Amino acid sequence: MTDPISDFLTRLRNAAKARLDECVNPHSTLKSSIAAVLKNEGYISGYSDSVDGQGHKTLVVKMKYVDGASAITGITRVSTPGRRLYFRYTEIPRVLNGLGIGILSTSKGLMKDADCRRNRAGGEMICNVW
Repeated sequence: MTDPISDFLTRLRNAAKARLDECVNPHSTLKSSIAAVLKNEGYISGYSDSVDGQGHKTLVVKMKYVDGASAITGITRVSTPGRRLYFRYTEIPRVLNGLGIGILSTSKGLMKDADCRRNRAGGEMICNVW
């Protein structure tokens, strides 16, 4: 697998479309940080780390639904391994005119786009969520 973050986002998108209660992913620190931002913004109910039967760490994401519809309408990967996209804090694009969030990897950790503008921190745009 060349892009594990894209695989994580695709699993979340597929779980939302299939109306699954949980989405199980291989664990990594970056994926856990993305899940933390999604939880703080109300796109997922929660997440937890667990160990499967073979001793591998997994990240279990509990999906959130509002009146039968998924809280995650869309989720896209912006920066890919073949094309990294970096933005200054003044150049960070707005997602759906502020209705969605962009998740950026900065020197101060993973943050949503509004926090990056507030803290004057630019970085690599990981994904957009709405």
